[in-house]
Amino acid sequence: MKKLALVVVDSMRHDKLAEAAADGVLPNFSALLREGTVIEDCVSAFPSVTPVACAEIATGVTADRHWIPGMNWYHRAEGRYVEYGSSLEATRACGLFRTLYDTVYNMNMAHLSPEAETVFERLGDAGVRTACTPFLIYRGRRRHELGLDGLMRRVAVAARFRHAVWGPDELFYGELYASRKVPCKPTLARPGTRDEYSACVGRALVEAGAYDFLLFSLPDNDHHAHSHGVRAMPQSLAHADRCFGELVDAAGGMREFLDSHSVILAADHAQTDVAREFPLAKALGDRWRVLRPSSELAGSDEIAVSPTARAAGVYVLADGRRARAVHAGVRAHLAALEGVDLVAWLGRGDGSPPDGDELARARAGEASSLEAIVERRGRQLRFRPGGSVADERGAGWDLEGDLGALDAEVRDGLFSSPRYPDALTRLWAALHSPHAGDILLSLADGYECVDWGAASHLGGASHGALSAADSLAPLVLVDVGDGSRADRRWALRDLAGLVLGHFGVAAPPRPLAEAAA
Repeated sequence: MKKLALVVVDSMRHDKLAEAAADGVLPNFSALLREGTVIEDCVSAFPSVTPVACAEIATGVTADRHWIPGMNWYHRAEGRYVEYGSSLEATRACGLFRTLYDTVYNMNMAHLSPEAETVFERLGDAGVRTACTPFLIYRGRRRHELGLDGLMRRVAVAARFRHAVWGPDELFYGELYASRKVPCKPTLARPGTRDEYSACVGRALVEAGAYDFLLFSLPDNDHHAHSHGVRAMPQSLAHADRCFGELVDAAGGMREFLDSHSVILAADHAQTDVAREFPLAKALGDRWRVLRPSSELAGSDEIAVSPTARAAGVYVLADGRRARAVHAGVRAHLAALEGVDLVAWLGRGDGSPPDGDELARARAGEASSLEAIVERRGRQLRFRPGGSVADERGAGWDLEGDLGALDAEVRDGLFSSPRYPDALTRLWAALHSPHAGDILLSLADGYECVDWGAASHLGGASHGALSAADSLAPLVLVDVGDGSRADRRWALRDLAGLVLGHFGVAAPPRPLAEAAA
């Protein structure tokens, strides 16, 4: 059996991949394009941001099962915001050490559902040797102690990084955890240096023959596009290509590499240019009391606000009748704001929000009569798993209302929305995530939320929305799976099944609506 390399290039767009390949600056990725099956429109998670997408890649399940809801979210049980590093300014606003601890440790060991097994865990149980260069979701079966020495170790301990973690057999995470000595310069997770660190680690692992499955992460394209916009992406893709070339070179060349490796080349999401800021907290703070990151407890605050790049969540903190009034008022206010594309929530048949206990039961997977409701420009569509129509992935749904809310149509019993790919499953999963906001937003083209550090990527690019421009990314399969199938649309949650199937391990469960179909 061949080894398998899953190469994840953060934020890669298919049009820019094709452009750079045509310009001759991607010798290694171009070889994969020639050798493999190319899917141009693999669908990301929603929100289409890296923590949610990485969780979907690693587990093969959607947010209702893996529980990672966004870049920033409100932790109801702890009464605080969780921030995964939207910006340096947001990190400072939410607490530097707390943010680092949440991102490096809690995301895997506390926030990720214990019932959502990762590919590292499932392959480890099957005796397959696994390895990972720095990637947000790394949980596995092998224990790894804190690996730094000297001053850096003291800094890590001051930031509360004292604990061992559980990861793949070979784990490398920002020099905090390294399963073996490698001749690689430390990056301290600085953007622009992370691809080179992955390349150095990857070369060492190839030369040592240290894995059967390698998740090879190349995150710097994301930062480059955030800073310089979509047009600059070919430059950062060329850098990613050179870094992947280190693996190829260590194997003796592309032919030798492909003789010993099957390859999946993927992106977690795409990016679109940002022309205007959307100050969500300010827009709502003029009418409702908004919990600030500096507050430890909600107290008298009425809502918590979680900006997640080009998406967002709003959490209702008020109780009883006031909660229902706040929920309805916030929805109406948001729907009228310039920059808001979609407003979505879980509700009863009349559109009213559920109480807290009813919502908690629905998100725990118990039988519920709640529907997902999405509104756009006064048009409203309600839906839930059922048998009235099928979507492009074969999932069954019952619909009521205006299909124009999702710019969709139903023809011969098939629901389709090119503008919002895989919209029903993605919205349903996002709204049922236990940590999701009571109200979810997807922003209009060109807009990005201002984060809790008052920062945005204005003048650059961003992602997070439900729209196709943020959500569709390339997928290239070289000697793995059945890339020729055309019966349903590809999604990120298919990747775990491809990886597990390559080694003869059962795939993770499909989403409820797909499984029922």
